Amino acid sequence: MNYDHLFHAGNFADVVKHIILVRIITYLQRKPAAFRVIDTHAGAGIYDLASERARKNPEWEMGIARLLANPPGGEAGRLVAPYLDLIEAMNDGELSEYPGSPLIARRLLRPHDRLSVMELHPDAAAALKGLLGGDAHVKVMELDGYAALPAQLPPKEKRGLVLVDPPFEEAGEFDRLVGLLVKAHRHFPTGAYALWYPLKDEAATVAFKRHFFQTGISAILSSELWLRAPSVPPRLFGTGMIVVNPPFVLKDELDHIFAALVPIFSDARSAGFRNEWIRPAP
Repeated sequence: MNYDHLFHAGNFADVVKHIILVRIITYLQRKPAAFRVIDTHAGAGIYDLASERARKNPEWEMGIARLLANPPGGEAGRLVAPYLDLIEAMNDGELSEYPGSPLIARRLLRPHDRLSVMELHPDAAAALKGLLGGDAHVKVMELDGYAALPAQLPPKEKRGLVLVDPPFEEAGEFDRLVGLLVKAHRHFPTGAYALWYPLKDEAATVAFKRHFFQTGISAILSSELWLRAPSVPPRLFGTGMIVVNPPFVLKDELDHIFAALVPIFSDARSAGFRNEWIRPAP
């Protein structure tokens, strides 16, 4: 319960996960039927990058600030534009605020879509209630997302996205993610799921992804971007997302996007990316 996302808001990992979030919601919008976004670890919703605390370790300078200063062109630029437009709309010419995933999702909802958000940390939950608690389109819950998610499924809209973005401050987080997906998928097999994970300990990441082969769940996409080679002792070197039931074009889109992002975020020879399907074991 000591995690404070303010110190990481807008860093390269946030940028990557939020671009994926926007791409998935964009495709949900293509059908007229309503959908629901469920965010299990929602955080405070918005972060003040100009605050004294944020400036102590301004990771956003190497993330969103770099991307805004060097927006990609071509196909990658077209795909990233809805995300960058949202960030720029929140800031009047100077980057001072960065939205968390619940605010990004809220800005993209249509009048008949809905958002359910969960946050266990009391301070973050209070901030989230202050930000979105009076919104009729949003349900804010001060709950443990791991424990509370199954009761929220399936959503009455029967369409939607579940975002699981835990802080990874406790041991066993990888196992909890896999277990949550298996349980949630039984309740809502047609839903899209986006599960974020850090690239820090390469052996742990390989073991984590191996578990998905045994779930029997098809249509699982693993998307990873790394800024440097793994190191010993382990430290964060990249960001990953497991996407279940992704839009059929998402892999190709992320290939374009990640190829453009890597040189923006890193000049290391070892930087790179990988988008690959995880197929269930026969």
